[in-house]
Amino acid sequence: MQNTIIKNISVVNEGATRVQDVLFRNGRIEKIAAQISETGTEINGEGKYLLPGVIDDQVHFREPGLTHKANIHSEARAAVAGGTTSFMEMPNTNPPAVTQEKLEEKYAIAAQGSLANYSFFMGVANDNAEEVLKANAKKDRICGVKIFMGSSTGNMLVDNYLTLEKIFSETELLIATHCEDEKIIRANMEKYKQEKGDALTAADHPLIRNEEACFESSLVAIQFAKKHNSRLHILHISTEKELQLFGNLLPLTEKRITAEVCVHHLWFTADDYTQYGNLIKCNPAIKAPHHREALWNGLLDDRLDIIATDHAPHTWDEKQQAYLQAPSGVPLVQHSLLMMLESVKAGRFSIEKMVEKMSHAPAQCFRIKERGYLREGYHADAVIVDMEQSTTVSKDNIHYHCGWSPFQGYTFPAAVTHTFVNGHLAYENGTFNENQRGQRLLFNV
Repeated sequence: MQNTIIKNISVVNEGATRVQDVLFRNGRIEKIAAQISETGTEINGEGKYLLPGVIDDQVHFREPGLTHKANIHSEARAAVAGGTTSFMEMPNTNPPAVTQEKLEEKYAIAAQGSLANYSFFMGVANDNAEEVLKANAKKDRICGVKIFMGSSTGNMLVDNYLTLEKIFSETELLIATHCEDEKIIRANMEKYKQEKGDALTAADHPLIRNEEACFESSLVAIQFAKKHNSRLHILHISTEKELQLFGNLLPLTEKRITAEVCVHHLWFTADDYTQYGNLIKCNPAIKAPHHREALWNGLLDDRLDIIATDHAPHTWDEKQQAYLQAPSGVPLVQHSLLMMLESVKAGRFSIEKMVEKMSHAPAQCFRIKERGYLREGYHADAVIVDMEQSTTVSKDNIHYHCGWSPFQGYTFPAAVTHTFVNGHLAYENGTFNENQRGQRLLFNV
């Protein structure tokens, strides 16, 4: 592999931004210094920023079985085009990844087709606790186990308390949970169906999947984790009330209970259903504006640890159905970094804090080996962004297999120009170089 030298670029890493040169050699970051004299492919980074590649700890790439919506190859390309160099994918495919055999089949697919680095969660069902616990022997090669503690796409609801007790008490892996209380949701659904019948719309979604449904389920998960001292990570926090369940007194590396917030919950509010309707229908629901403001506060004071996407594509036709039939989920992985860079320019947080939450923190939280930072000796996963260039989302530059985005026609005030995966220039200004594949993520144990 040829050396790459990036000259005079603003390197954003570990809370600081410095103009430096960076040398990639043999897939690794060999040197970061004020000046580097070395032969190789040279990129002029003047006026641009070099960030660690984004690590997205929650995506749904739909393969196997749901490839009319997406596949690992297409969505990994979209990820790389948006500056995401590593992803962790969820088990609710068809068939779901609830056996070791099915889980390894997904790794094999990714090894052949993923432009980004990859890991896959082991899925928990009501009746597969013993199978899940076999993953303890692979904890250096699997990102975690996933429990849907509320119904969601894929019919993987786990509501058997004996199963939950066994997983929380015996797994040695991180437990990631989708927390919404199914009984509360069903009661709310019946109430609003009686009131509105077929007149229900996406605007009713946050009333049906409300704050109480999220809080009660998150509370149960935390009670299990505290009882057994489990390593718990609660995904896509969407409410103000849930924030009281999380702390910021310990550094992330010492926390046993952590939380994620997703870009769409930081961007949209319930006021946006009028414009977008089912296109932003997702679980947990996008809620009233005061929840978004609380989530930003929780992110800034470190009660919320990670920014992710919950990238969940469906076809355009599926999303055009009536509210009750339209599936939940939004395709986001290509545009998450641009969304947050716009938030940087708007003064919501600093670019250093953004990098902390999108790159450093996922690496820390999941104990990912030698990624998530721009450090000498680490894998050369990096992205160059131009904060003076703009990006208009159009049908022609959407790389999701589903072919649509809620941002179509929107212009972001920044651009992703280059994405490196293990030192390989995988994406440059709209062009992909697919002669190298990403790697399986490894974890420190």
